[in-house]
Amino acid sequence: MSTSPLEPVSHRPVAAAAVPGSGGATPATLASEYEVTASAGAATKLRPVREIGPTGRPRPKLRDPKPLSEHGPAVVLALCNQKGGVGKTTTTINLGAALTEFGRRVLLVDFDPQGALSVGLGVNPMELDQTIYNALMERSVTADDILIKTGAGMDLLPSNIDLSAAEVQLVGEVAREQTLQRVLAPVLGDYDVVLIDCQPSLGLLTINALTAADGVIIPLECEYFSLRGVALLIQTIEKVSERLNPQLELEGILATMYDGRTLHGREVLARVVQAFGDKVFHTVIKRTVRFPETTVAGEPITSYASSSVGAAAYRDLAREVVARCLAE
Repeated sequence: MSTSPLEPVSHRPVAAAAVPGSGGATPATLASEYEVTASAGAATKLRPVREIGPTGRPRPKLRDPKPLSEHGPAVVLALCNQKGGVGKTTTTINLGAALTEFGRRVLLVDFDPQGALSVGLGVNPMELDQTIYNALMERSVTADDILIKTGAGMDLLPSNIDLSAAEVQLVGEVAREQTLQRVLAPVLGDYDVVLIDCQPSLGLLTINALTAADGVIIPLECEYFSLRGVALLIQTIEKVSERLNPQLELEGILATMYDGRTLHGREVLARVVQAFGDKVFHTVIKRTVRFPETTVAGEPITSYASSSVGAAAYRDLAREVVARCLAE
């Protein structure tokens, strides 16, 4: 039946035909979740399309970790990068908080004389009578003596400026590289994860942290100068593994302070993935004003802004860490 150009045409929507074998779904509803494939004489097949993350790789779908029936011994992870301001402390606090949400017992070790980890959890380092420094230098002081229960559900071994003296005082000690390992050994059975926030250097304190650790996570700012120092850090990790701690492994590289709107940020992240492949975590921590706010508040982003993008990112990282590092 023909229609005159002057006659009104009905624009009633026409229902799209369902894709065979899709349970009644239309091509439009399948486009974002499935790839529809078919061959001549064969039935239509649906293949799930995985989301491509900022790293340019398909993002895995990780479930929440299962609750544990028992706790310990802990896996010790050192968060290490000799460049400052790359997100080591932020990651230590928020990864620990996310793991706590998933039922893991977490101990945080502030191993930086600046005491930023302690401050970030609402502890004033200058008011402490005993810190990790005393546990390192005095045999009579144990980890339990200096341990602080935080409001975030994690335990903390705090630090302050006194720790800077340990770098010099430990030089003359026998087995000086194993000092932190000796301090942590008695409490490992009480926790599932120990996270060590290292200072921004490759000195004796960092070597102590690497010697005590089972694995290393490298927070890496998506910026060129941060990228340049990674090779030296990996050489240090390899030397510690060869000479002091054979079980030490690089567990992953975490891209932080990422801004996908800038070409530079995207290029640096692409270079990191090209150089280190699967060692790069799928989770990428984007730059947000929420992180400085949490430092002032003295609590993790998972409680300060629970529904924020940053909190969701650290929960995703916790899922990856459990799947990759905790071998449960």
